[in-house]
Amino acid sequence: MTLETVSENRSFGGIQGVYRHKSQATGTDMTFAVYLPPDTQAGKVPVLWYLSGLTCTHENAMTKAGAQQFAAEAGIALVFPDTSPRGEGVADDDAYDLGQGAGFYVNATQNPWSPHFRMWDYIVEELPALVCDNFPVDAQAQGITGHSMGGHGALTIAMTHPDRYRSVSAFAPIANPTESDWGRKQLGAYLGEDRAAWQAHDSTLLMAERGYPGEVLIDQGASDQFLDLLKPETLAQAMMARRQPGWFRMQPGYDHSYFFVNSFIGDHVFWHAERLA
Repeated sequence: MTLETVSENRSFGGIQGVYRHKSQATGTDMTFAVYLPPDTQAGKVPVLWYLSGLTCTHENAMTKAGAQQFAAEAGIALVFPDTSPRGEGVADDDAYDLGQGAGFYVNATQNPWSPHFRMWDYIVEELPALVCDNFPVDAQAQGITGHSMGGHGALTIAMTHPDRYRSVSAFAPIANPTESDWGRKQLGAYLGEDRAAWQAHDSTLLMAERGYPGEVLIDQGASDQFLDLLKPETLAQAMMARRQPGWFRMQPGYDHSYFFVNSFIGDHVFWHAERLA
């Protein structure tokens, strides 16, 4: 698979790169970013996937989260994928929370979304294979995290594939999309009206059904303006009912912005690095 280098910049002794390729999963060109810490000069390193939220691209977390300095210190690579297929001929919607920029990390089965919106296959299968073939990262030491819609994706993917992701965390995840306006609209559009098909993409339901074999770390801003849409209490309750090992931290005064993510990204990078070592 041909990989085009868009840019590469020195960062904390490592390299922050942006790359483009033709995706078989989405049938479009896809852009993603990879940060390689200085430790890659000596060999392969663990890799942490960061899934972004609504309206974001690969660039948001790459430039706003401030994760590179911690990844350099911890000796862990970072991958920042895009949030949806894009380009001419790709279905879209006037609303910010549907269509391009809002793939919700599912494989769409409904028109007009199904030809290109196959973000589950892209994130779980295609892009990891591409990254592991082209960069010095350890395929056996992968963790996953994300923010908002990306937190939803990280949790659902990790609980579905616990053998592949040795660590999982999330920032302000959309925790119960089957019961939220951030979820019912999108899952209905992408997957149809059979609510049984939605359940595999709801972290609260997955937590109640199967949980995660390791520890889980979740940070949620207590002053998040979208709490009613995120429904963090449902996931916290499911974790307690299951006695899931981990931490669910309500951070007083923090909202939903990247100022929140930036404040705690170091905790998450080091937390993953410890479990992937």
